[in-house]
Amino acid sequence: FKGVALDIQFKGGTIVTYSYENELDITKVTEQVNSVNKDSATVKQIGDLGENKKQINVSFAASEGLTPEEVISINTSLQENFKDNNIKQEQINNVTPSIGQDFFMKSIVAVIFAALMMILYITIRFRKIGGLPAGIMAVVALLHDIIIVFGVFVILGFPIDNNFIAVVLTIFGYSINDTIVIYDRIRENKNIYGNRKTLRELVNLSINQSLTRSINTTVSTVMALSTVCIVAIFFNVPSIITFALPMIIGMISGVYSTIFIAGPLWVTYEEYKSKKIN
Repeated sequence: FKGVALDIQFKGGTIVTYSYENELDITKVTEQVNSVNKDSATVKQIGDLGENKKQINVSFAASEGLTPEEVISINTSLQENFKDNNIKQEQINNVTPSIGQDFFMKSIVAVIFAALMMILYITIRFRKIGGLPAGIMAVVALLHDIIIVFGVFVILGFPIDNNFIAVVLTIFGYSINDTIVIYDRIRENKNIYGNRKTLRELVNLSINQSLTRSINTTVSTVMALSTVCIVAIFFNVPSIITFALPMIIGMISGVYSTIFIAGPLWVTYEEYKSKKIN
């Protein structure tokens, strides 16, 4: 595999916005831009202005960005090769590497803050059944999901961009919700059975009671995401594909980590702690 590819938002570079008319083959535009600039450009359709007028973004990930001469050369090439589309440059933005790195760090801080808030919430809500360890193990399971999503981006060659952060935070919400449902069932079973069942038995019982609900929720969400992904592939909308496809894999990973990692890992920790005390 090529390795980790950072998008322009994190790496720095130039984003040029063009307007055009009629139907435009995004693949041919990408090939034409790359033939002129000799670099890897990313072309995304970003909106419909109405009256048969649409917009695309052409992104060049580079530390120094484009020179005015390079921009003029690309504009001329597009206008000459796509005369029927009346392509016009609307806007150009340069993103410096320092700005990209700053945005990347803020995104990482957002993920870490979300994880800490989840631990705090679980600690307070489930304090009667050992809230803090349960919260930490739930977040460890989420780290598993992040690794899976990261792997999907790398293997498929998707650039690490704001879609990656959006996917991670969305999966955080979905996966932790399933885990909280199981923890809530553990708390209820604890009130019912008291000390007649061990923690291992309570967690196993609670996971089995929540199993159908967790699977059905994930299947229904994956079906909706699959529809979005198929439509995006059919109409060649990369910005949607790079969100929907990793989300599908992340959702499947999320239900796996909820059932097989969060609860069992918590039980393993509590049993280890109990043996150490005794």
